[in-house]
Amino acid sequence: MDCLFCSIVSGDIPAEIIYQNGSVLAFRDINPQAPTHILVIPKKHIKSMNEASPEDEACLGKLMLAAKEIAKQENLSEDGYRFVVNTELHGGQTVYHIHLHLLGGRQMTWPPG
Repeated sequence: MDCLFCSIVSGDIPAEIIYQNGSVLAFRDINPQAPTHILVIPKKHIKSMNEASPEDEACLGKLMLAAKEIAKQENLSEDGYRFVVNTELHGGQTVYHIHLHLLGGRQMTWPPG
C-alpha cells in the first residue's frame, strides 16, 4: 500500500506532529486553509468514509474526541472551530486515508465551497 498518511504514521515521512495516542495522530497541514489547520487521522488505514464499517465506530469516535481536545489545546474552543471530512472526488478528498480537518483561528463562512 502506498499511502502518504500511513507513511507519516510509520515515521517514514516527517510531519509536524502535535498530538498522538494509541489510535490517532494529528499534524499541521502543509497547505493551511486557516490560521490553524490540523489533520487528525486514525492510525488504522481506512480509505474513505465509504469504506468505514461498523467495526470502525470506536475509531471514528476517538478521532472526533481527539480533534476536540486538540481544538482546546490550540485555544480554539472559546471562539469556535470547524471539522471537515472530505469523501471521494466530488467531496474534495485528495488523500485516500480518512482524515478530519480541524480549522480555526478565523471566522468560517457558509456555504464552505
